Amino acid sequence: MTIQDNRPIYLILPVGSFHGWGICGSYITKELSRITDVRLISEPQGICDIPDEFERYLLESKLASQDEYTAIKSGLITQVNSPVLQCISGNSLEPAGPDLKGTKRVGYTFFEDNILPPQYIENGRKFFDVIAAGSKWNEEVLRAYGLTNVTTVIQGIDPLIFNPVNRVKEYFKDRFVVFSGGKFELRKGQDIVIRAYKVLQDKYDDVMLVNSWFNMWQFSLETMAASPYLKFAIKSDDYAEMMNHVLHDNGIDLNRVITTMPRPNYGMPKIYSNTDVGLFPNRCEGGTNLVLMEYMACGKPAIASFNTGHRDILADDNSLKINSMQKMNISSGDVLTAKWDEPDLDETISHLEWAYHNRDRLRDLGNKAGKDLSHLTWARTAKEFYDCLTK
Repeated sequence: MTIQDNRPIYLILPVGSFHGWGICGSYITKELSRITDVRLISEPQGICDIPDEFERYLLESKLASQDEYTAIKSGLITQVNSPVLQCISGNSLEPAGPDLKGTKRVGYTFFEDNILPPQYIENGRKFFDVIAAGSKWNEEVLRAYGLTNVTTVIQGIDPLIFNPVNRVKEYFKDRFVVFSGGKFELRKGQDIVIRAYKVLQDKYDDVMLVNSWFNMWQFSLETMAASPYLKFAIKSDDYAEMMNHVLHDNGIDLNRVITTMPRPNYGMPKIYSNTDVGLFPNRCEGGTNLVLMEYMACGKPAIASFNTGHRDILADDNSLKINSMQKMNISSGDVLTAKWDEPDLDETISHLEWAYHNRDRLRDLGNKAGKDLSHLTWARTAKEFYDCLTK
């Protein structure tokens, strides 16, 4: 069954305010709707969880009708006479959500498990006319496996929210405050953060740690048990208590720590502005790391691993790059699923120590970061998708 209409772009994307895919889907929908007519196919619960009433109203206005949504989700409608942009389910290169064909079908993918079975590559050819990767690294991986229908479209930032205008500290003006963000898991490297921060903490009384590490996925949280640096045990069902136990067990002074609770991404600039440097020694990023992008867009300097998706936004003059890496094998059971980059702990500590002693030069890095990231907007992302879908 095929729908005939005025050719809106169909968007099969999650939306929300509290996790990466939801933020990505929401902004793509909003920005594409400024260019052309769009029809959103998304679980209603995602929109219900958006706390901003204006954003929620806009996204609800772009939803397909209930009858069309039900028909597409049930498989009664399998094709539309319109372009389709759809998120991809991990590295399987299968569509996430209903299998809806269109005049041109573009899939959007972010993945970290970079060892791909042949069936996954076949899925990419079978389901999509074009695969848009969230980083050049993801594109390189897919091309190495023989896929040619691949391009890169990186995420964006909202310049009305994430900008250097209000980056002056209101709190902790007499402290050196380290920020670390991203869900707490082995891939994000917070174990390296804790080890590196402890070195600074033990040497200087004016150092603080602000973390935003909430992780709603238990299986992901438990990967931290494989850390070579961390004593890790889940001792409480309460997130803040659990995190305090982990930090305490690893010698962190809790009197100099603020553990933030989950909040929409538009509530983060106040946190960023009251910190001095962001620390992102991530082992792998399929995308460009939205938290890192938003932090840098606020004119804040970052210490970050120069690997995978981070390479698309880091430069010598806008960040302190962690360049020394060793390969790290990732397995599921006995099956090797990925090769990641393990950032060097000593280099991470060295950069953190340099940042502590060179705050004026650190501000110069933040200035350049704010300028560089100001161009990487969601409007740019939407325009790249529009061109990809319609040309």
